[in-house]
Amino acid sequence: MISAANIHKFYGDLEVLKGVDLEIGEAEIVSVVGASGAGKTTLLQILGTLDQPAPGYDTRVTIAGQDITGLGEKQMARFRNERIGFIFQFHQLLPEFTALENVCIPAFIRNTERAEAEAQARELMEFLGLGSRMDHKPSQLSGGEQQRVAVARALINKPAVILADEPSGNLDSASADRLHNLFFELRDTYGQTFVIVTHNEELAGMADRTLTMVDGQIVS
Repeated sequence: MISAANIHKFYGDLEVLKGVDLEIGEAEIVSVVGASGAGKTTLLQILGTLDQPAPGYDTRVTIAGQDITGLGEKQMARFRNERIGFIFQFHQLLPEFTALENVCIPAFIRNTERAEAEAQARELMEFLGLGSRMDHKPSQLSGGEQQRVAVARALINKPAVILADEPSGNLDSASADRLHNLFFELRDTYGQTFVIVTHNEELAGMADRTLTMVDGQIVS
């Protein structure tokens, strides 16, 4: 599902990624661990097309059969919207919109008809235990509920890959446990591939496989 070779990234003179290679299978849940500054988030951003690898290294990044390194800006944006879902530590919900409207936003960007988008969003929110919270705004939701809304938003376009950056880092332990179990339930139900950057040892241990990063390289 994800294949990458020779990813380099510099910020000024600092080399953050030093020739990263990785292979992740379909419907696999992989955790990425390592100390702060090891390059985990930078790698996730490049896999998610939010950032670009350094040029001149014959880098290759393929997701769901698509070589993304050769895509133009508009093609990249469309691919990101249709094939990749993002879950962040801070849910990034828009405060002026209801939970249902927040979930629908990626579908609207894809030009999905409103009735169809809302029907899909309602189905997802029911699945995630948010059936009674659809018309609430983010400020009216608990931290765990806000994060589940963010999960529904990531899933609305049925992406092949879900990328999560410290998804439970801002949650209490009970909400974090529920979110961790939810990832595996979602994988079993919808068949998505998950790549999860985390400092949470329990979540890392639950994954099918753990990649450890040290100084811009995957070492295990």
